[in-house]
Amino acid sequence: MSQHPNPAIRDVAGQDIGSAIAVAGHPIHAMLVHFPIALVVCTLGVDGLYWLNGDLFWREVGIWASGVAFVFGLIASIAGTAELLAVPGIRVRVASWNHAIAAMTLLAVIGANWGLRLNYPEAILPHGILLSVLATILTALAGWHGGKLVFDHGVGLIISTKQ
Repeated sequence: MSQHPNPAIRDVAGQDIGSAIAVAGHPIHAMLVHFPIALVVCTLGVDGLYWLNGDLFWREVGIWASGVAFVFGLIASIAGTAELLAVPGIRVRVASWNHAIAAMTLLAVIGANWGLRLNYPEAILPHGILLSVLATILTALAGWHGGKLVFDHGVGLIISTKQ
């Protein structure tokens, strides 16, 4: 753990960083994030297939993939926000806020991508595919900071004592 000059922050950073929002010790946020991650990448993939062959099937798959990615992203973000607010040892880490900001930006892009597809399906090329590329980049960025929390700080690896 890094030494912070402010003793109050150093004390909070030393507090419990286990998951407070968990089922049988398994963090709910960590269980849910896999779905929007996979569906964001899936949306980009089906956009590529739609671009290559123009088959309307792929356009429909993209609508569903982006929509389900958005819904699961909302659910995962609720669990993640609850975790952030419930555990002071998580809140004090910069990587937590970087992860949260990247994830909120990602959620906005996924929502815009889904809304575009629902209301203007003819605009999937080029606007939808560009949003899918941006969403995939933001997924990597949010995942990088989420990984830092788990692998560098051990967030969520220890069962919280606040059950």
